[in-house]
Amino acid sequence: MIVILMALGQIKKQLSLGTNVFLVFLIIYFSVTNVDAVVRRNAGKFPIKSGPKWTKIPTNTRTNSSTIGLSKYVPRDECNLPDDLTKEIALYKPIVEGIINASVNGVFKRRTWRTLARFVDKFGSRIAGSDNLEQSIDYMVDLLKKNQLENVHTEQALVPKWVRGRESCWLISPRLEKLNILGLGSSIGTPSKGITAHAVVVESFEELQKMGKEAVEGKIVVYNEPYISYEKTVKYRGYGAIEAAKLGAVATLIRSVTPFSIDSPHTGWQHYQENVTQIPTAAISIEVAEMLHRMFQAGDDILIYLFMEARNFPPVMSRNTIAEIIGHQHPDKVVLVSGHLDSWDVGQGAMDDGGGAFISWNALALLKILGLRPRRTLRSVLWTAEEEGLVGAAAYFHDHRNDIAAFDFVMESDEGTFQPLGLSFSGSHDAGCILKEILKLMRPLNATQFATPMDGGPDIEYFTNVGIPGAALLNANERYFWYHHSQGDRMTVEDPINLDMCTALWAASAFVVADLSVDMPR
Repeated sequence: MIVILMALGQIKKQLSLGTNVFLVFLIIYFSVTNVDAVVRRNAGKFPIKSGPKWTKIPTNTRTNSSTIGLSKYVPRDECNLPDDLTKEIALYKPIVEGIINASVNGVFKRRTWRTLARFVDKFGSRIAGSDNLEQSIDYMVDLLKKNQLENVHTEQALVPKWVRGRESCWLISPRLEKLNILGLGSSIGTPSKGITAHAVVVESFEELQKMGKEAVEGKIVVYNEPYISYEKTVKYRGYGAIEAAKLGAVATLIRSVTPFSIDSPHTGWQHYQENVTQIPTAAISIEVAEMLHRMFQAGDDILIYLFMEARNFPPVMSRNTIAEIIGHQHPDKVVLVSGHLDSWDVGQGAMDDGGGAFISWNALALLKILGLRPRRTLRSVLWTAEEEGLVGAAAYFHDHRNDIAAFDFVMESDEGTFQPLGLSFSGSHDAGCILKEILKLMRPLNATQFATPMDGGPDIEYFTNVGIPGAALLNANERYFWYHHSQGDRMTVEDPINLDMCTALWAASAFVVADLSVDMPR
């Protein structure tokens, strides 16, 4: 016990913790007894090992006053962090375990799930440009203040306004059947009486081009593209209307970009091109796309009726939502955690991206309850209008373009909050080595995996593209695109234990990065 107390005293000294924070830290440390029982039985406990006193990093090994010049120590193909930095990171182990315990077993258990469920049940879907999204932002501002987060405010962003309206689709020939559709974002509507036209079915842009204008003109083009991956297949949703319109098509129906379906169409944003006629476009389910393809291959005369009231309005003002825990030593330096608050206009937006947004602000609320204030400022940003093309993030990046150097590290969760596995990363090799070491602390969650490049953080790519290191949540999201942009994106998808674990990983990793004695290298 004496050895443990001496080690804890050393931690207090080296991490510059105040007395009150240190007392909280002691309580947390001695309460961590059963995290592994909830997460994994074999996670194990690793007692603190006292080590030699730290030595100061020579100033000639730094790229600035607080960033270690790791390139002198780290070969490109492996990590070899300075011993002092490795020891510093290891000393956060009991703090990390305390954060995990509080989220998984303690005062914060099921808190993220409860607050998210209340939010999505109250507001449902939250498409950019809608009064409902703005009302949900007002609600969040009040909630963040009630949780005693700091500097709670919003920052404006001009966003698109697209309204779906009523829509319907019928197969008329070779037999009568109502087809489930979801109009794609930014699509125009049909004439008031709808469009009735024969259809052609293709599996690729290449096949469409081979058909030529004579076969396509005046028809509805149905895309039955095979699902390879979201990244490779989404081009048909994004540009299918353009390519069909070039050949004179009057509308397009796009097979939903998903690997799984129960006759459930998935919406998403699509694009028009200047000097190309704009035509209505909607998503259909996998089952309908495959059925129409079989009919077309059999030589059936396919006749379809399509009606859509979709309409684009002038842009309107929305807001990004911000809350902070202000750093005690470097308040002007920022570690950012984020998710987007807007969603599509179907389902509840619980998974995309309610979960990501709510672990991002709850991570700060958890740290606040535990009395943990890092050296740098922790900032939670809940983006607006991500679904329409990262609009809120673009506005935020533009508004903060003169203080980009203040951002030490950026994080985003936007591909599910299923069981956490670790973090995916983009940035310098040296920063990646630090993050790998931090992830070793996440063993109680079995969330130590490191992947690169970053995947699942589209809004923060504005930052990573200019050299700021960043990370996205790596989670067991194999089923993410089952529900993505569909009526199935509801609270039932979210698991309270997984949300507790994601919140713990998010809070712990962000805190350690924000509290390190060194900045993340660029």
